[in-house]
Amino acid sequence: MSVRQRLYEGKAKILYTTDDPDVLLSYFKDDATAFNAQKRGTIQGKGAVNCAITAHLFRLLEEQGIPTHFIDQSSDREMQVRSVKILPLEVVVRNIAAGSLCQQTGLALGTVLNQPLVEFYYKNDALGDPLLTRDRLLLLELATPDQLDELRSRALQINQVLTDFFQQCDITLVDFKLEFGLDKHQRLILADEISPDTCRLWNQAETDPDRRVMDKDRFRRDLGDVESAYQQVLKKIRSPKQ
Repeated sequence: MSVRQRLYEGKAKILYTTDDPDVLLSYFKDDATAFNAQKRGTIQGKGAVNCAITAHLFRLLEEQGIPTHFIDQSSDREMQVRSVKILPLEVVVRNIAAGSLCQQTGLALGTVLNQPLVEFYYKNDALGDPLLTRDRLLLLELATPDQLDELRSRALQINQVLTDFFQQCDITLVDFKLEFGLDKHQRLILADEISPDTCRLWNQAETDPDRRVMDKDRFRRDLGDVESAYQQVLKKIRSPKQ
């Protein structure tokens, strides 16, 4: 399959067209951003690690009957994906209070939520990716009522699969961001990536609040050892406890 031209470049990936109009090539970059791209940097080797982690987790989800855009990993930092029309929404699932949830509610960091919290954010850099209510989502016609119901249901299903899997890897899934798209049949499928860039992951072997962090919070908060934390996540998910 030959690559044709660059279709889109985002903060973490580049999408290329191929000779098959239904298939794109997703290239994972080492670039890192935080705080709506106000902070920028490079995490050496991040693209290859995130590509491998995403491929592993998408295969896991596919095995559990959750459709994704993933087709195959074609190189260390490239994967073939189905072409989809991305919904301009970030679907965030939270299991433990961290980040903006603590800042906006006063909940203490590490508070275990009674049940997973599903939130919808508008993918719009100019507006700062705001958190939106269901009524505002419908007002802006960002999704239909049925699509919102399906997004919530699918997000909770994914959360259960990933929480159970990460538990086997001695990792706590604190929260994570998902993106979905519509394929050529107008089916809603999981897209983008699942990686330490899009998840908060805590090492269960560590009790220190800083040392346990295994995700992009190490970059956001200047905690150091970012590359080794990402590598450790990949190592752990490749050898889960049985």
